[in-house]
Amino acid sequence: MARIILVTGGARSGKSAIAEGHALGFTGRATYIATAQAFDTEMEQRIAAHQARRGPEWSNLHAPFDLADALRESDNTPCLVDCLTLWLTNIMLAERDWQAQGLLEALAARVSPVVLVTNEVGGGIVPDNALARAFRDMAGLLNQRVAAMADEVVLAVCGLPMKVK
Repeated sequence: MARIILVTGGARSGKSAIAEGHALGFTGRATYIATAQAFDTEMEQRIAAHQARRGPEWSNLHAPFDLADALRESDNTPCLVDCLTLWLTNIMLAERDWQAQGLLEALAARVSPVVLVTNEVGGGIVPDNALARAFRDMAGLLNQRVAAMADEVVLAVCGLPMKVK
């Protein structure tokens, strides 16, 4: 199994920049697997900012739904998945079961290293609606499962990486 690094933290905690540094630390050109979808101008701007930060040392894949396939397709290079919680949002809004998507199996089968970004969503109040509660619960479960597989887990706090595992 390949080296797996999970980078988690709150919104604007510096997760992506920390994860990019890890992914570029491996030998070879890295693949950036983006899961975001732009449904409005604000999200288009966020995606553009992420893309502008990346240089020519990255290959790019867009995988808003088929993350397991993208992980298999990019297994000849180190890769960065940004991010699991956006992917989970896409899956849930499409009324699919994330556990049936083959993500954990694809991670376990990888040969090349992978860095995954996720959001730590359980630190706030209990959401007031069923969809938000289901998302929080599924994100927590997804994060636990990936963290259990990971060789290293990093918590981003104020732009600083805090080693958890």
